[in-house]
Amino acid sequence: MPSANYRSLLRTPGAAAFFLPALLGRVGVAMTGLSIFWLVHARTGTFAPAGLVSGAFAVAEAVGAPQLARLVDRFGQTRVLPPALLAHAAAVALLVSLVAADASAPLLVLGGAPAGASVPQLAAMSAARWAHLLRTDRATELPTAFALESVGNAVGYLVGPATISALAAAGHPTAGTLLAAALSVGGGLVLAAQRGTAPTPAADLTAHPRGDRSPLRGAVLVLIGLNLAVGVYFGALQVSVTAFVVAHGAPGAAAALLAVSNCSGLLAGWLYGLRRWRAAPPVQLLLVSCALTTGTLLSLTVGSPLELGLVVVLTGAAIPPLLALFAVLTESAVHRAVLTQAFSWLGSASAAGSAVAAAVSGWAIDALGPRGGFALTAAAAATMTLQSLAGLRLLRAPERQLARPGPTPD
Repeated sequence: MPSANYRSLLRTPGAAAFFLPALLGRVGVAMTGLSIFWLVHARTGTFAPAGLVSGAFAVAEAVGAPQLARLVDRFGQTRVLPPALLAHAAAVALLVSLVAADASAPLLVLGGAPAGASVPQLAAMSAARWAHLLRTDRATELPTAFALESVGNAVGYLVGPATISALAAAGHPTAGTLLAAALSVGGGLVLAAQRGTAPTPAADLTAHPRGDRSPLRGAVLVLIGLNLAVGVYFGALQVSVTAFVVAHGAPGAAAALLAVSNCSGLLAGWLYGLRRWRAAPPVQLLLVSCALTTGTLLSLTVGSPLELGLVVVLTGAAIPPLLALFAVLTESAVHRAVLTQAFSWLGSASAAGSAVAAAVSGWAIDALGPRGGFALTAAAAATMTLQSLAGLRLLRAPERQLARPGPTPD
């Protein structure tokens, strides 16, 4: 059988109608945290309150995402998403108003938390729709669909932060925050309007064993640990690359190197989804983790920004296949009634790891120089490899029967 391709996926009835607005919305989601940072910084003139507000936003998102996803799984995307989007729009408007009114730092922190807690989890909802659309008779195409999702995430985090940085540099941080909210809310509302591809809510599933309602079990716990390590890798990489190029007298090269890494990931994610791989997903996960570990170890030996650029091409190429594999393994391990929650827990773990790494890598760089930060990225990648190896048996025995629709009793 020839490999599934992206064109055939997007030609599936209803697929493009939910994927494209979700893609637009996740660009807004990728912009929001950074836009809030520059919004507060432009008003206060200092980095400390900006960091506190954006930190409160990130923590609230990590805590709130699984709770919102639980409601989505129980009552459905089309019921939960519209009020959640309105709450997010109101929270962002409140924060912008507080900043405009020169509110105190504690009030700004309190204003940032609701904006984070209400961030729409569009990536998780889009992935859940692919599973709902394909799992019955086209399950072999799910890896391709999740590869497309990983490419969509890479696009969001390439375009979004670059747009915010450009608007902030031009002196329009408020416009950046409002644009981020408009994209998130607009894309989410269009997604919610696509009722035909929405997964069946758990409240409407007549055959839903009570014992299957928790996604925090078995293979998903392993995947949460892997996503935590990925978050540490991301958080440390951004700080370390910047510190390295500054130490070599080329501060302007940081954005270029990170862009090169993202573009490498875009290409690798696209190519990964174009073919059907013979190795089982857990084995692929172990191999890609080993490749990422090798690349991060090479970063400890580089002596110039050019050499670092070659390394980030390798490490950047490993990330989208990893994200696609996380989605494949998650879909195979949990009941469909808690799938959005499971995807959201992975995202929360990654966000938590990134937040921790941002602080720890700064300390490591101060103590050991840029290579201290790269040592943290290498430790995160090596931890992923060890986790993949230790959890290989568990990941190779997914509870697939839970993910399949059961018989409906009379």
